Amino acid sequence: MRRPWRCKSSLPTLLLSFLAFLPSTSHAIWPFEPKRFSGNSLVQAGPMGLTGPGRVVAFGDFNGDQFLDALMLGSDERTLDVYLWNHEAYTFQKSSSVKHHTLVYNVVPGDFTHSGKLDLLVMSGDLFTLRTLEHHVYPALTQGGFDVDNVFTLESSTLPQPIPLDLNGDMKIDLLGITPDSERHTPSAPFQAWKNVWNASQEKSPLFEMADPPFHGTQCHIANPHSNAVVDLDGDCLADVFLVCDGGKSFQIWINNKDEGFTLAQQGSLPSGIQSITFADVDRDGTIDMVFPTCSTVSTSSGLGSNCRINVAYNQQLPLCATGEQSVLKGVRKCRSPDNLCVADPNFKFDLSSTSNNDAFVSFPISDLFPSGPAPSLLVKDMTASPPIPLSLKLGDANLDGFPDILMIISGSGSGSKVGRIPKMVYSVPCSKSAGVAGCDKNGKGKRGWQVATKGVGDLDLITDARGVSFVDMDEDGTLDIMVQRTGDDGKGNILFVQNNFYYDAFFLKAIVLNGACDNGWCYTEDGQKYHPFGVSYSGASYKYTVLDTSGRRSAAQVGQLSQTSYHSLQSPYSFFGLGRTNNYIENLFVGATIHLNDHYINMEGVIPNSKVVILPSAKEGEAWKRELFLRPGEWIPWVTVTVVVGMMLMAVIVLVLHLNEKREDELERRRASHTINFDAL
Repeated sequence: MRRPWRCKSSLPTLLLSFLAFLPSTSHAIWPFEPKRFSGNSLVQAGPMGLTGPGRVVAFGDFNGDQFLDALMLGSDERTLDVYLWNHEAYTFQKSSSVKHHTLVYNVVPGDFTHSGKLDLLVMSGDLFTLRTLEHHVYPALTQGGFDVDNVFTLESSTLPQPIPLDLNGDMKIDLLGITPDSERHTPSAPFQAWKNVWNASQEKSPLFEMADPPFHGTQCHIANPHSNAVVDLDGDCLADVFLVCDGGKSFQIWINNKDEGFTLAQQGSLPSGIQSITFADVDRDGTIDMVFPTCSTVSTSSGLGSNCRINVAYNQQLPLCATGEQSVLKGVRKCRSPDNLCVADPNFKFDLSSTSNNDAFVSFPISDLFPSGPAPSLLVKDMTASPPIPLSLKLGDANLDGFPDILMIISGSGSGSKVGRIPKMVYSVPCSKSAGVAGCDKNGKGKRGWQVATKGVGDLDLITDARGVSFVDMDEDGTLDIMVQRTGDDGKGNILFVQNNFYYDAFFLKAIVLNGACDNGWCYTEDGQKYHPFGVSYSGASYKYTVLDTSGRRSAAQVGQLSQTSYHSLQSPYSFFGLGRTNNYIENLFVGATIHLNDHYINMEGVIPNSKVVILPSAKEGEAWKRELFLRPGEWIPWVTVTVVVGMMLMAVIVLVLHLNEKREDELERRRASHTINFDAL
């Protein structure tokens, strides 16, 4: 049975947890509650309350209880329903609803009004005359729900969906995109910024004002659809901007220089047939890499790609210093020391050329993952939506080994729209010559290999009508579960959750950087009730950490927070990363934000694994950041408590027996001494 996070767990917490497991009238003999799911496998858990037609369009913590909630778009493509997670009932429950006036294409939950509650940015338009995207913000009410009577109407954009980011370092959400006027009048510099100017103390304050963004360099025309991202790419723990341009033919990387704006650091061509790009630290070297599929053709009726390949472009940056190695040699930085990871590398680069001597780019056909059967097709577009939704490869550390795995949907054939579409879990594994391990060279060497999961995935293989998948941590228990969005052709509903019930002898960490709402203190409702601003979603935070494995080897890894929000990307507002097997605390956890201060990051030492870290950064120079650590009692807590209690009882018995024996021996010795004749006295 899963239990909520507890802050500052200690021995009293363990004792209280043990008391909670004492026998009741219904459990007079066995004090432990039965497991909700049995079996060391992926287990179907049902819709978890998300019933009815529609699709999940976003995740967020709408009520600030540190449990992930869901936002659903109804079958009319206008109604938005918020489903809050009920921990006690272990299900989602409908909370509030908003009906938009036109068709909704994307929704971005975010604290645009800096109130500590999630507002809704709705991107919509008329499908038949769709030339621009309309943008409206529904502000959150402090007591729950949304203010439908005071909706903010923003400047419209062109069809490429704007992305949320912090442009000026004030921790408020701005938007970056292109407007019809900027595209028409300044085609060489079309970027426009929706600058957040909200002032809560001002009556009828505007929410955004249009401005030219501080992007210095040749600006491209953003593709539609795109997979733009706000993520640290040069290694300084400060979020940069990645843009897909010119219909998906090229890309641009803009480096964040704080008050000096963004400079164009790299641009280049993208491979032919490229689909959506996802970002993660694939090889666990402390840098963010690119993962994307390419397909020779994509069916306009089914969205299935043929002859698809999976591609990994590794970020070439300064490595982590080996033990005893100097980080700076003759004035040139050679590597990053473990206690100073947030060092920018101006020479970073992505090389997407498919040459034989380029080991920083790996490409392999999907058929390599299925050597014993026909080459499957890859679902890259959800054609049940209009316009179609691009589907990316979902990355997440499902087995907690520290390396992100891949979640995707395949079909045995690319013809027809009703061919079975089955979700597949692909694990990141060390390179070898084993059958089914893809991504390695002919000698079985390389940075990482990939292998389809075959054990314990029977319930996942039973799904044949998947139209979208994503990782989600149900009930915040520290394992990545799977949410499958279905077409409903099988008559089993549109949403299905698959519980990750594998036992992993490894650790995890969850972290979230908040946006500084309410001055990082308590927020208050109109009737005086207070709440923590835990529900905010903030794009651009960055995490880097070093950890020692059980053999004493040190490794570094990097994770971004909410790097993508466009086109139903379905990323969670917090960051989740596996730590692998370790017998130690996390050595260094660097947390970076987008504030324009000299120190835009902090270093937390000795963080406890299997915990959740909440960081409240301060935008004031010299003011310390607040941080809170939450521990969650796991299923092993009662067993450890029982072991400790039984062990103490056994030790008490042993001590008592030894004490009685010693006392008896002392008494016998005293008696013998009393009968001894003192001849010297005679």
